[in-house]
Amino acid sequence: MYPNLYYLFKDWFGVNWEQLKFLNTFGLMVALGFVTAALVLNLELQRREKHGLLSPREEFITVGRPASILELIINALVGFIFGYKIFGLFFSKPEGINPQDYIFSGNGNMAGGLLLGLLLAGLKWWDKNKQKLKEPERRTVRIWPHDRVGDIIILGLIFGIIGAKLFDNLENWSDFVKDPLGRLFSASGLTFYGGLILAAIAICWYASSKGIRVIHLVDSAAPALLIAYAVGRIGCQVAGDGDWGVFNSAYITDQNGKVIVAKAGDFEKALANNSTYFLNGNVIEKGKNGQDSLVNVTDRKYPSLDGVPHQSCKAPSFLPVWMFAYTYPQNVNKDGVRIPGCMEEHCRALPLPVFPTPFYETFFCTLLFIFMWSIRKRITTPGVLFGIYLIMNGLERFTVELIRVNNTYSLFGFHPTQAELISSCLTITGIILILICKRQAAKIS
Repeated sequence: MYPNLYYLFKDWFGVNWEQLKFLNTFGLMVALGFVTAALVLNLELQRREKHGLLSPREEFITVGRPASILELIINALVGFIFGYKIFGLFFSKPEGINPQDYIFSGNGNMAGGLLLGLLLAGLKWWDKNKQKLKEPERRTVRIWPHDRVGDIIILGLIFGIIGAKLFDNLENWSDFVKDPLGRLFSASGLTFYGGLILAAIAICWYASSKGIRVIHLVDSAAPALLIAYAVGRIGCQVAGDGDWGVFNSAYITDQNGKVIVAKAGDFEKALANNSTYFLNGNVIEKGKNGQDSLVNVTDRKYPSLDGVPHQSCKAPSFLPVWMFAYTYPQNVNKDGVRIPGCMEEHCRALPLPVFPTPFYETFFCTLLFIFMWSIRKRITTPGVLFGIYLIMNGLERFTVELIRVNNTYSLFGFHPTQAELISSCLTITGIILILICKRQAAKIS
């Protein structure tokens, strides 16, 4: 596992660059997912524009003005914040403080903040001064929908994070009540569907206000959403952010942490040997004084060992075992038992292997993206492509939820997860959307 770039560079290149610890691999893959979505969305919007499905909008802009005081202040402030924290991470961070905790603290490098603040303000003044005219002019420009992809992606990023944090805290309400600020500002704890729903609302409102036909925008976004999700799940898998499946009772781990095939009764014995982990979230470790002590390592606790969720499935001989049973060594959550001989910050692995569900979602969503990309030109009824996306996304997520560890709700004798409820609604919505769009198209023809 590579919880951050420090571990990746250490493993690949043998270097110990402590400054890279603040660059989480999960966050980087999420950012790469947004970039990928932007490229795909841009291509599809341009294709639809060429076919006359989307039109440009004329807007008035004023050119030739020098930089205003407000613009200079905003650029200086943004530069100061980034410089204060980034320079602080590299040159002023005290030993032993987690980079994420340092970012959300009041500590930083004042000189770095002032330097970057002045630099950004100066660049803004120089850029505006270069374009300054004796008399500012008011001009008309034509802006196509694909020109707004940058704005759409930024809106998706901002409201996606807000929605993901909101839905995650609703799903884990008891934990949120115990530590509201810690939950809100933690680097982990994101629910995909929360981000998708809130971002979709914000983007549709923005598109409508800019004269973009929402039905064609969502059709264009369908393939982009799938590939972005696939890329983002790579981050979950590589970082080990806790979004894994239930335990695979066909396997156990030996004393060195290696995954091996379980014999009859081995899984039950392994549960009993790690009972403090499963029942109380603790492991027994020797402290600096040589005495055994309990260390809390996970929030996942079960009422009894019989209640630990698991399924048995052996990997086919032609596939690697880790695709079916993985312990997520050095995971970013610091969840599990200590890895023998490891003295790093992230030195834990799960006591028993689980199904690596993020890998499954990356694999299947990539296949679904290829399918959606291949059929997009043949589907001419507006809204149908997005309806297909809703159905496939809902079915994919609902299937994965069957082997994923998540909190459940009690509804009429059933115990679905939040994702199962939302994915079911998405599937039903997709079917209804296709029927409505087909009926309206038939009336027009």
